[in-house]
Amino acid sequence: MDFVAAIGSSWICALALCAVLGDALLPFLPSGTLVILAVLKTARIDGAPVLLGLGVAVASFLGDVLLLHLARRGAPLLQRRLARRPKLAASVARVQQALVERPHGGAAAMVVIARFVPGGRTVLDVAIGHSPAHPHRFLRWSAVAALVWAAYIVTLGWLNSHWFDTAWLSMAVSCAAATAISTAIARVVRRNRRLAAL
Repeated sequence: MDFVAAIGSSWICALALCAVLGDALLPFLPSGTLVILAVLKTARIDGAPVLLGLGVAVASFLGDVLLLHLARRGAPLLQRRLARRPKLAASVARVQQALVERPHGGAAAMVVIARFVPGGRTVLDVAIGHSPAHPHRFLRWSAVAALVWAAYIVTLGWLNSHWFDTAWLSMAVSCAAATAISTAIARVVRRNRRLAAL
């Protein structure tokens, strides 16, 4: 029975890591939800949350590297997406301008915050990929952002797995908390953008 449970947990962990890797390009993937589910399935295994957190951080960083590479090479898929979505193209241009105008620390904070805003990671990666500036500095910040987000989402799932007796309640509370936090951060970002435009 333990072997079957371990196999089931492995599949969920692999699926979560694939979603984290892919949601840079496809932000509709439920990567946070799958990571929380993987944490709940492995929370009682010694060392599993730490290993999962490291895996999530690496997958998140590699997703950024992949999308950045595609954007810099002018991948037709991204070009078509920008052409069909004027709002996305405007967001990319706005992020590029903000990265140029902000000092070093402000740009680093922007990279970390983008991880918590729905679709923010995608816009940021595409903006940097289309920027003439070299992406080495961004990759450093992206690695930090990946670690911060991985620690946050894994800790959220782990804490709720210990606070509640039932898996479904732990899952519901974790997902609700993650959604509430992302929504709050997105509202603050939008408000600051409106204030800056005044």
